[in-house]
Amino acid sequence: MSSGLIGKKVGMTSVFDDEGNNIACTVIEAGPNVVTQVKEEDGPDGYDAVQLAFENKKEKNTTKAMQGHFAEADSPPKKVLKEFRDFDEEVEHGDVVRVEDLFEEGETVDVVGVSKGKGFQGVVKRHGFSGVGMMTHGQSDRQRHPGSIGASADPSRVFKGMRMAGQTGGERTKIQNLTVVRVLPDHDAILIKGSVPGPKSGYVELYKKTSSEA
Repeated sequence: MSSGLIGKKVGMTSVFDDEGNNIACTVIEAGPNVVTQVKEEDGPDGYDAVQLAFENKKEKNTTKAMQGHFAEADSPPKKVLKEFRDFDEEVEHGDVVRVEDLFEEGETVDVVGVSKGKGFQGVVKRHGFSGVGMMTHGQSDRQRHPGSIGASADPSRVFKGMRMAGQTGGERTKIQNLTVVRVLPDHDAILIKGSVPGPKSGYVELYKKTSSEA
């Protein structure tokens, strides 16, 4: 991993580029993030990482231990904490990291979020099956069914990993190489080309691409 920020998905909009093309974008409230802990490889933790915190929460909903943790960073209690390994920027305990400090228009980023949960779904919605489809020869109730799922005498079982109906969505998902269209420092916001995982008001992680990854 590399440098990044914790943000919150606001919604979608569209902007025009210099050539007049209309670009669909996701608006993300990215920060400000507070550095609540700095870990070092030669320290007690044994690895390099920066812990960032995002979005204030009420003190009454925060444990005494976490209140002390945030107080050390001279920060109010926060809702979301996330570690970023191998943080490229030089930061210290208690620093505030803003969107304009990390990202520039035109560069690519990776976005991680939890996809929208869709509950228990059939194979047509979950895997894109076409269904049995026929409505003749007694197939009146099979339009969206999976059909046969295994062989008969050999191997006399259904193989593991068979694509079947089940829980859909609600999984940690990464979308790679999305383009930064706009950085809006006055609003602590960033516009990302295309869609990102999760619902509105869902938390996401923005990862800056290193020179070797880009």
